[in-house]
Amino acid sequence: MRRLQLRPAGMATPIPGRVLGLIAGVIEREGDYVNHPNDPGGATRYGITERVARADGYAGDMRKLPVDLAERIYLEQYYQGPGLDRVVKLMPKLGEELVDTGVNMGPVVAVTFLQRALTALNRQGRDYPDLKPDGRLGPVSAGALLAFKQKRGGQAETVLLRLVESFQGTRYVEICEARPAS
Repeated sequence: MRRLQLRPAGMATPIPGRVLGLIAGVIEREGDYVNHPNDPGGATRYGITERVARADGYAGDMRKLPVDLAERIYLEQYYQGPGLDRVVKLMPKLGEELVDTGVNMGPVVAVTFLQRALTALNRQGRDYPDLKPDGRLGPVSAGALLAFKQKRGGQAETVLLRLVESFQGTRYVEICEARPAS
């Protein structure tokens, strides 16, 4: 498996080894170039769709998308950009699951799952206010995550992880029911 740098070019802070391993694993699982007719993502290399690559400024042939670019896109758009680096620092397993969910379903969906889970578990607003499930991990959502961890202690991460995974499973079933080719 390819090892990512501990501080990729342009990254202000070192990336935890677990996250680097997660991204390397995603690239390995996603594999090389694919353009399957049943995949609505279209042309893809290392799991990076042509749409995402083009939005990042890549104009070349998708069959030749550099692995270093895929790594940077994952780190910027699926880890730091949506704020999941903050989740990884506070609750590493949950953060890693959200990064993986973001790769498969989009970072907005991953953060929305977290926001929905935190709101469902806030004891009718007694622990922290309900969150607007907007897919952005801003200061209010980050504060709710911290408050949840402080209230629930050692159980917090496991509880949130299970609820987020249940949302993910439900979404996969809904996708398959709506589009059997998926």
